Amino acid sequence: MWTLPILFITATVALSIPVGICLAKIMDGQLRMPSLFRRVEDRLNTGPQDWKQYAISMLLWNMLAFVVGFLVLQFQAYLPLNADHKGTLSPTTVFNTLCSFLSNTNLQHYSGEVHLTYFSQLFVICWKQFHTPAIGLAVLAAVIRGLRGDRNMGNFYVDLWRATVYVMVPLSAIVCVLLMAGGMPMTLEGNATVTGVEGAEQVIARGPVAAIVAVKQLGTNGGGFFGPNSTHPYENPNDWTNFLECLCIMLLPMAAVIMFGRMLKNMPHAVLIFGVMLVLFASFTGWAVYWDSMYPNPALTAHAAQSYSIADASAEGGQRTISLPEIEGLPVDQELGNLEGKELRFGTSAGPTWAGFTTCTSNGSVNCMHDSLNPLAGITPLAGMWLNCNFGGVGVGLINMLIYLIVAVFLAGLMVGRTPEYLGKKVEAREVKLAMLALLIHPLMILLPTGLFCALEWGAKSTNNPGTHGFSEILYEFTSSSANNGSGFEGLADTYGFADNTAPGPYSPHWDIACGLVMVFSRFIPIIAPLAFAGSLAMKKPTPFTSGTLRTDTLTFGFVLLGTIILVGALLFLPAAVLGPVAEHLGPLPFGQ
Repeated sequence: MWTLPILFITATVALSIPVGICLAKIMDGQLRMPSLFRRVEDRLNTGPQDWKQYAISMLLWNMLAFVVGFLVLQFQAYLPLNADHKGTLSPTTVFNTLCSFLSNTNLQHYSGEVHLTYFSQLFVICWKQFHTPAIGLAVLAAVIRGLRGDRNMGNFYVDLWRATVYVMVPLSAIVCVLLMAGGMPMTLEGNATVTGVEGAEQVIARGPVAAIVAVKQLGTNGGGFFGPNSTHPYENPNDWTNFLECLCIMLLPMAAVIMFGRMLKNMPHAVLIFGVMLVLFASFTGWAVYWDSMYPNPALTAHAAQSYSIADASAEGGQRTISLPEIEGLPVDQELGNLEGKELRFGTSAGPTWAGFTTCTSNGSVNCMHDSLNPLAGITPLAGMWLNCNFGGVGVGLINMLIYLIVAVFLAGLMVGRTPEYLGKKVEAREVKLAMLALLIHPLMILLPTGLFCALEWGAKSTNNPGTHGFSEILYEFTSSSANNGSGFEGLADTYGFADNTAPGPYSPHWDIACGLVMVFSRFIPIIAPLAFAGSLAMKKPTPFTSGTLRTDTLTFGFVLLGTIILVGALLFLPAAVLGPVAEHLGPLPFGQ
């Protein structure tokens, strides 16, 4: 049971070290490239940029990507590579999808094999899955340059070229070939019609799956070609592909920390950050495996043992009794834990292990149904996204950790009575305000819309479960949107689909618009604020190192940083956790009241 998570973590940590060293050389321009690539870099280089110019270039590029993506999705019915004659998407679905893949969230209010043509999959979904993690890596490189004192932050277009062409493309090509060798489809032919073993005809979706899955995992994207994501046998054919995909989720986020230390020429500090992240990450994954694989499904236990009551205003006395005599006394062996919604080909711990990996990063792909996790196991994906710094997404995960680090430096400075310093530069009011802006936008984008949707019919009539679990479904959707993760409890009616859909899910247009706005704000504000922070520090003179200087590479500071993360996270999100998963665990089974 524990072999799988330990194997995944050990292999990823070992592989991240050489990849991180290579990333540092690439983003600093120290790796020798063919002359053709160097000429392209020279053409793209518009000159050194300060943080404002860098941020403006990034926003302009994303605006262009939004327009191109809008045109392709809106007119996909008339574009080539439409072998299965897919129609036009709903305007709100187009908006949500563009915001989702523009922000590296990859939240899907559509089902890939049902709603998108191959052209849309390749030239919107797959394209954005390359350039959004590349943008995160580019911005991280710019922030590092500011922190080490460079007067300019580099050039956005050159950094984007390096991250895309030298990192994302070759790694994705290697993984794609390995996935194809593992049996994953890669074709532009339409759906296959076959005769099943019972003699009935069956339509089987297929397409350029391997190419999209490779970059989906490496770029912490998570947007699956198929609706069931990596639980689908064509997205995850066997134990080899399951291992490879899980390893790819963590590879670049871990390697980014090594890159940080090499570019900053301060590996002890990077090792400390890596250690704090690894402690949180291993703890969250272990928690999920323990509470899901070592405990039975409480809903099944309750159903089999007794009837139960739920709140129902339309019933007499406001309560409705549920009784399922057909499963009472059912001889189900639950010694292996909660098996509902699990992909059991890879063992009982594979699902919660993947859940920990995919939500400690901003990946969001799944190989089990998160909605079926035991209540306390369901805290793991939520808490991973609430903190949003346990390695996190490519580039931006470490940027988020730096925000917590600045808060820790500020608090430690107050405790010892010194002006806070970070990397030899004084952290003053401007820097603290920028850090607070980047830190607080995340809980605001989660808790405010969650409260709004819980209070209105938009949320209440969209949930698939009553009581506390329904609340958790709403909370998870906005948590995933704000953390740019993209996974879901998937109990919500949030899919609209085609523009001519005559039976859309209830209130799904509201979900499309609200989640789209949350994803955009939660992507760009926490990126621009740290850019401004790094630009501000770059302009300051270094302060001399003395015996009173707070060292950020000691075990003591590691505990301060870890405590800061846990304390801030608990203050911001503990009430929501108590109202959702904790109340479900303690309340009347299976869903509480």
